[in-house]
Amino acid sequence: MDNPNRREFLQQSLSALAILGGFSCLSAADNRLAVVIKGARSFFAGKWQTVDIGVTEAGTIEIGGGPLQGRTVIDCSGKVISPGFIDVLTDNRKGPFELCERYKLTDGVTAALSMHGGSSNAGAYYQAMAKSHHWVNYGVSTFATEIRSRPGTTPERLRKAEACLEEGALGVSYAVEYTPIPYSELLEYAKLAKKYDRSCFLHLRYSSKEKELDGVKEAIQLARDCGARVHIDHLHSTGGTYRMKEALELIGGAVKSGLQITCCVYPYSYWATYIPSTRFDPGWQQRYGITYSDLTVVGTGEKLTEASFEKYRKRWDVLVAIPDGVIPMESTVDLALKENYCMIGSDGGIESEPVANNHPRGAGCFATALRHGMDIGIPLEKMIEKMTTLPRSILLPAMKQRGVLENGAMADLVVFDPKTVRSPASVAKPNQFSIGIDTVIVNGQIAYRAGKLMARAGRAVRA
Repeated sequence: MDNPNRREFLQQSLSALAILGGFSCLSAADNRLAVVIKGARSFFAGKWQTVDIGVTEAGTIEIGGGPLQGRTVIDCSGKVISPGFIDVLTDNRKGPFELCERYKLTDGVTAALSMHGGSSNAGAYYQAMAKSHHWVNYGVSTFATEIRSRPGTTPERLRKAEACLEEGALGVSYAVEYTPIPYSELLEYAKLAKKYDRSCFLHLRYSSKEKELDGVKEAIQLARDCGARVHIDHLHSTGGTYRMKEALELIGGAVKSGLQITCCVYPYSYWATYIPSTRFDPGWQQRYGITYSDLTVVGTGEKLTEASFEKYRKRWDVLVAIPDGVIPMESTVDLALKENYCMIGSDGGIESEPVANNHPRGAGCFATALRHGMDIGIPLEKMIEKMTTLPRSILLPAMKQRGVLENGAMADLVVFDPKTVRSPASVAKPNQFSIGIDTVIVNGQIAYRAGKLMARAGRAVRA
């Protein structure tokens, strides 16, 4: 018989090696996992490796130092496995949530977080969402823009915003261009974010060539004046459309000085928004260098005239896209993606079928970003970081167990084929599943596999 002391010594040695190397060294007999992914490459411990990735009964990750055994074994040879993608700018104002989440899931997203808009009553939001089953994890910010648009004094508004944070909202969001606000009041909302150790998400004040950098400077000033974590939404469409190089120099300088500032982009050369919004207030033709016939109704392809534009200005259910190429990728998105503080955020969500009135980013942002990043020479591991660990970093501590490939982390995982990954979503047909997304696991359950929706395992993410 084996010496018990020797067995104990070997077990302790294996455990020590597991801690040092980040691997699970349990024997196959003990390691009966729920799911095992075999053959896929992962960027783990600072390098690309091919190791078995297991999912425990509790829905957490086990990384194998050797072959792992499990009830369900998936051969993903030739593919890549990473943490599930985190979309900090999911936009789903009209619902249904099930539809929006379905397209997020099939784009590799495991956490669809509404940090651009959000809710003016976070407690009620989480209560309502808990009544349904979800394809992906969900969460919300304090929608200070909406709070301020309602009657009340500034102290009353701040109390409502703070109540949302106390009820678990993941941050504070404000769209300064859509609902202008004095800097002094905006600072008070940022101070709330700092008080609760949450991030402040900003749609900047200006989208014109002449003034866009003023919005960037304002965001930096907020971070400097109160020490809050500040995130700039879709910098290439608001803040860096015309002068991205200068905008990035401003942000980079602020980061080097110790301020906590990040930004995001989506990998498209055009934006879309609802016609009644302030972006289409008088003077929009001069601001963007376009006219009525350049606007396309998303989902139908209808080109606008002056008469139809004025008709749709009275409706909040019509989204129009500007022409492809108005935001040159080479001088905007591509420059931003080279910066370590820039992540991917969709600013979209599919809200209707069979004809979807939304930007293709609502269904295909992350697959498109992967394809585009690789096409312009950005290392795949850097693109994955911009979809996982970087967005996770601005949502700590709520996302502490997500967005990382570590033993014991929640098993939110995506497997994709780097050779084929892309999105067919277009302005004419934005509601299409992404291509090359093989398997998505949410909270340890296989939610999507080989083109089939399987399990609604999403949970609330709240602070």
